[in-house]
Amino acid sequence: MAVEIKGAMQPGYSEILSADALAFLEGLHKQFEPTRQQRLADRISFQNDLDAGRATLDFPAETADIRAADWQIAPIPADLLDRRVEITGPTDRKMTINALNSGAKMFMADLEDANAPSWDNMIQGQINLRDAIAKTISFHDTGNGKDYALGDELATLLVRPRGWHLLEKHILVDGEPMSGSLVDFGLYFFHNAKYALSIGTGPYFYLPKMEHYLEARLWNEVFVWAQDQLGVAQGSCKATVLIETLPATFHAEEIIYELREHMAGLNCGRWDYIFSYIKKHRNDPTKVLPDRVAVTMTVPFMRAYSLHVIKICHKRGAFAMGGMAAQIPIRNDEAANNAAFEKLRTDKEREATDGHDGTWVAHPGMVSAAMDVFNEHMPSANQISRQRDDAPATADELTAPCEGPKSMGGLLMNINVGIGYIAAWLGGNGAVPLHNLMEDAATAEISRAQIWQWRKHAVKLDSGEIVDEKLVRQLVTNEIASLKQQYGEEGFAKGHYGPAAELLQEMVLADDLAEFLTTPAYDMQFAPAA
Repeated sequence: MAVEIKGAMQPGYSEILSADALAFLEGLHKQFEPTRQQRLADRISFQNDLDAGRATLDFPAETADIRAADWQIAPIPADLLDRRVEITGPTDRKMTINALNSGAKMFMADLEDANAPSWDNMIQGQINLRDAIAKTISFHDTGNGKDYALGDELATLLVRPRGWHLLEKHILVDGEPMSGSLVDFGLYFFHNAKYALSIGTGPYFYLPKMEHYLEARLWNEVFVWAQDQLGVAQGSCKATVLIETLPATFHAEEIIYELREHMAGLNCGRWDYIFSYIKKHRNDPTKVLPDRVAVTMTVPFMRAYSLHVIKICHKRGAFAMGGMAAQIPIRNDEAANNAAFEKLRTDKEREATDGHDGTWVAHPGMVSAAMDVFNEHMPSANQISRQRDDAPATADELTAPCEGPKSMGGLLMNINVGIGYIAAWLGGNGAVPLHNLMEDAATAEISRAQIWQWRKHAVKLDSGEIVDEKLVRQLVTNEIASLKQQYGEEGFAKGHYGPAAELLQEMVLADDLAEFLTTPAYDMQFAPAA
């Protein structure tokens, strides 16, 4: 066989990485890797054209007929018809059980932004997902002595594989590393698709980070091939696509069309969307965003994006899912806890009354509050029948910059969050509570990209300082000193704060804005030795 495993084989791994499963991965790689490479090259070409002024962000002219035509997606399975609250999180065993038991309608098991892609995290995650589908999953926490098992009422399971840009360097085909997307999808589909369908559910996926409808076409081709290979009925795979890049908003209707036999809906991936806005406009001084906390869903370009997603989804019979509530319960501070819940309720009321069919939360403790809001404003299973023809979106509206503070506090928070998140990620944890919010790779990317953008355009802060290399270096040095004082030299070293600070500083001071921070971080921490 042409497949080589570079990762250590722990107990149970051979069941996931069986000869038949590896042959399935080999087939995926040989069938689709050339196209994946071309789609990634297309992204770079488009960004270069944007930077040079040869291209603009707009609805593609070549697909105007698709947008004008009368068509609908294929029917949606019964267990995906009510998605009013979805919980997301990584695929560790305890989180998987708690999320399925949380009272949410859906659990998006995340192999991407809320997961640090160590070899063990990825393969243990597949074991946990297999056991979750089979309802045999259990866990004993040696830390607190508690046992965890599944209850009677469980969330429907959806799985988010890694984005097209990420590699799995522990699995090689003919010496070439595999796509993380194809590994994650392939192993889950191979082991679970038939069984899931036999118990009345199915192989359901969240697809991240796409920028073009041709990337959706590639996913559709993957689904068709995989279903044929295993003898699974065509249309069994159902996908919800995260609209979390600025170009994808202009291709959203075409993305639905490409996946129409496998489509379940679109989701407003708000945090990555802000990151993408910065990245796509990286050379444009008129598109510099204010403090991260000021870029809410109510600023004009974010609101236009949200309403646009609702409009086109409902037009085509698909779900329009709201975005992540990053708030988490705050212990021992009643006022702060009440404020967090009020922010969540306000956000979810906006989504429910606008017409979203459901929303995301990041913590089991927030499920009930979000559920209450959607129960009040959405008594039916969904709101697909509600058309938003009153919400047209123009290219200018979708790309308009927003006003707000550009503060020293905002810059310091970006540095603190950037170092703190990268440090946790290097330690194997992809979902991290910081400042009473659940941070994942998407929110860390905003912080990293915004520091770069402010330095690139020499932003003058509200307090008068100019953001330049000298200031950034000084603030990073100050943050390192603060972390050493907080954790001690030993804790600082064990917490990966040194490498995290070094990586953040290198990336925010680089001439070019790197596409993703997780790519060099993966090579630094998780890639196998050459």
